[in-house]
Amino acid sequence: MEQKTEVMGEAAVPTQEPERQMYFMEQVKALVKRRSEEKGRPLTCCINTFGCQMNARDSEKLLGILEQIGYVESDSEDADFVLYNTCTVRDNANQKVYGRLGYLQTIKRKHPDMLIALCGCMMQEATAVEKVKKSYSHVDIIFGTHNIFKLAELLYRKLAGEKMVIDIWEGTDEIVEDLPIERKYPFKSGVNIMFGCNNFCSYCIVPYVRGRERSRKPEDIIAEIRRLVADGVVEIMLLGQNVNSYGKNLEHPVTFAQLLRQINEIEGLERIRFMTSHPKDLSKELIQAMKDCEKVCNHLHLPLQSGSSRVLKVMNRRYTKEDYLALVDRIREAVPDIALTTDIIVGFPGETEEDFQETLDVVRRVRYDSAFTFIYSIRTGTPAAAMEQVPEEIVKDRFDRLLAEVQKISGEVCGRDAGTVQKVLVECLDDHKEGYVTGRLTNNTVVHFPGDASVIGKIVDVYLEESKGFYYMGKPVENMEG
Repeated sequence: MEQKTEVMGEAAVPTQEPERQMYFMEQVKALVKRRSEEKGRPLTCCINTFGCQMNARDSEKLLGILEQIGYVESDSEDADFVLYNTCTVRDNANQKVYGRLGYLQTIKRKHPDMLIALCGCMMQEATAVEKVKKSYSHVDIIFGTHNIFKLAELLYRKLAGEKMVIDIWEGTDEIVEDLPIERKYPFKSGVNIMFGCNNFCSYCIVPYVRGRERSRKPEDIIAEIRRLVADGVVEIMLLGQNVNSYGKNLEHPVTFAQLLRQINEIEGLERIRFMTSHPKDLSKELIQAMKDCEKVCNHLHLPLQSGSSRVLKVMNRRYTKEDYLALVDRIREAVPDIALTTDIIVGFPGETEEDFQETLDVVRRVRYDSAFTFIYSIRTGTPAAAMEQVPEEIVKDRFDRLLAEVQKISGEVCGRDAGTVQKVLVECLDDHKEGYVTGRLTNNTVVHFPGDASVIGKIVDVYLEESKGFYYMGKPVENMEG
């Protein structure tokens, strides 16, 4: 098919992606080089990521683009280009961003040519964008979740003289990959398999800011993973708001279980993780695939949100307490040593003490390896925001009681492999103990043991000497006597 172009000055600008962004990367690269020469040093960039692993993966893509056009990554926000990749699942995430923007304003007064950009879920909220325009006029570029691939083009518009560049899409069917990515770890990587969410849980803003579900083609996913493996990756995390509903909107539908089996066949790949799984879509076919595929890690994140069937119905979760417990039984029957983690919301509108006791009952019966516990946060625009709220002091009391129960059980459960030899993927040097490294078991539990930088990225056999409740202290098998 002939490449369409548009004329900008004397240059022909491609209209198709990703060729269009490649063009703008070259344009901005020349401008960045000029500014760098004027300053007598490389221009620096700092990306601050809020929120989920989808955001973390997006930030790797954004950093890849910035490095391609000549920026050098910096940990300091006193950089030439600062980008906040925002989250809006809870209100405190928004408030944190506003606080940081106030701090950046003082830096920008000293360095007026500094550029500041905002992207991500928070920017899909019209009220947030209006507040930034009104109160934080020192922000230079604003874009959302659907068009992060356009960073180079938006940066070009700013460098070409626009005052505040705002480019927010309400939704999209477009998936643009094949752009530069700078991975945080050379040995493991996230891989987007789908975007968006169709579930509309009554408390959740995600479907409104991430859009409707759209899946990548399986052949594109497989090709990306093969490239990653060839580049040294041994573990991948398949990412989606609800990976269990993968493939439903493809021209030739493919189930998530079928995709897992294909990925499991990739030579050189050692571990497969995935998140997040919605309980209502976790099929018997997927459970069987998890059992059969030896590379799929023995860890499943299965959000509960509430143990009360009444509350779950108001949340629009589309399963009951009994459904959830039966699903856990089926999973554990197929994969007996699986580690289960979860998300739980405390203080959902209308939650009674009886409802809360139902949640505690599920926690005691399932015995999670760990649980992310959250106090309900009002998200304007969701159905739950208009419901009667639970008094703050009651919510705080329930949260403390739940956290104590979760931590007690987790401390007991996580030590079950003490005294055994397990395979550990080494991730980094231990930041608390010199001469030690830190890694993870297939069930995601952290292990600290003696080692040096030479083993980072490798899977090694480690004897788990002692459980510390939420992590192990171990010893490499090759260093053990006898």
